[in-house]
Amino acid sequence: MKKAILIMSFLFLSIVTVGQNKKNTSITLLKKSDFEREIDGKQVRLYTLKNKSGMISEITNYGGKVVSLWTPDRKGHYEDIVLGYPNIDDYLNSKEKYFGALIGRYGNRIANGKFALNGKEYDLAKNNELNHLHGGNKGFESVVWDAKQVDGQTLELSYVSKNMEEGYPGNLNIKVVCKLTDNNELKIEYWASTDAPTVINLTHHSFFNLKGAGNGTINNHLLQINAAYYTPVDNGLIPTGEIASVENSPFDFQKTKPIGKNVEAEHQQLKYGLGYDHNFVLNQKLEGLNYAAKVIEPVSGRTLEVYTNEPGLQFYGGNFLNGTQIGKNNKLYEYRTAFCLETQHFPDSPNKMHFPTTTLNPGEEYYSICIYKFLVSK
Repeated sequence: MKKAILIMSFLFLSIVTVGQNKKNTSITLLKKSDFEREIDGKQVRLYTLKNKSGMISEITNYGGKVVSLWTPDRKGHYEDIVLGYPNIDDYLNSKEKYFGALIGRYGNRIANGKFALNGKEYDLAKNNELNHLHGGNKGFESVVWDAKQVDGQTLELSYVSKNMEEGYPGNLNIKVVCKLTDNNELKIEYWASTDAPTVINLTHHSFFNLKGAGNGTINNHLLQINAAYYTPVDNGLIPTGEIASVENSPFDFQKTKPIGKNVEAEHQQLKYGLGYDHNFVLNQKLEGLNYAAKVIEPVSGRTLEVYTNEPGLQFYGGNFLNGTQIGKNNKLYEYRTAFCLETQHFPDSPNKMHFPTTTLNPGEEYYSICIYKFLVSK
């Protein structure tokens, strides 16, 4: 009888403990029902991806947002390492609408909300003081994507951005595939085509803390960026057009160093960004996938590597988080408690002819890839 009770107890624990790793560390998933809502006539849902080693990510088709991402430390303990909210209402009501989101049509800033293409000028929303940011007032972070869960590790998202949506020309057909691979990678691939010349710069905007979301400063994380140059900005965070060396400056992350080591240095660029909020010009040795960056959290051993085919990487150090955002598990998201590494073309490229082009023409296919690879250091 006692043996039967023990077996039943074990089965019960196996059911209620979700996503165990080899050391029986539990992962608590969010309630799918808390994300079920019809918005703009389309159904919003929460999708769960899991790989064979036990990593889990939850993604909503509202804005293509990565809501959670569970990774282990060197002791096998799992933490959710991305900032986000526990339900769709919080996402809809938050002043920080970019947590974990797909960004477009144009990630980052366009000066004065204007650009010219083939002799015609286009006016965009000025939603970042005098400038255009992340696609406008209702960018891709705020639309409902069509979603298809291909398998337990893969989610396919698609969206048609109509001609002149947020001021951009051309009907743009986009497909994004998010895959949690068995190599412990969150792989995000983007494809797009257009029926008229347009500009495009898609990216992903997870806010990471490798200690766990809401678990303190990221300034002691160790960062390396594979870039010898960056693009300085003016006081509106628009690139000046200069491509400057990082050497002998706080922007030199060619060798691994703590994020916070130079963040308070007397440097005009840090004053403009209130810290780091800058595009780095990646050292591209290959035509396809290249190594972009690495972050190590020394206490847990959690390590993130970034790979991309994009020429740039926006490093943002959480300078505008202020403790007013209450996220999952009622944790406050405070000043510099998250970082972003956004693979991208450069900000304001449509107005900087010497920057890599972001123009997409009919008959061409846009393709971008970002891989966030998770490891554990000793």
